[in-house]
Amino acid sequence: MKVLHIIKSKQTELVKKIIENHSKKNKVLVIDLAKNKSYEAIIDEIFSHDKVISW
Repeated sequence: MKVLHIIKSKQTELVKKIIENHSKKNKVLVIDLAKNKSYEAIIDEIFSHDKVISW
């Protein structure tokens, strides 16, 4: 399964652990909105993943 994590604020230890656990069994991509990625690229990633989690 492809899982996308979208980070909109500072990552807590809990978030880091959840992402790490998801990475063990899934293909994981993390997008940090603070790093100014284009919204068009983010939308493309959302529709290309099976699961999207926003923090």
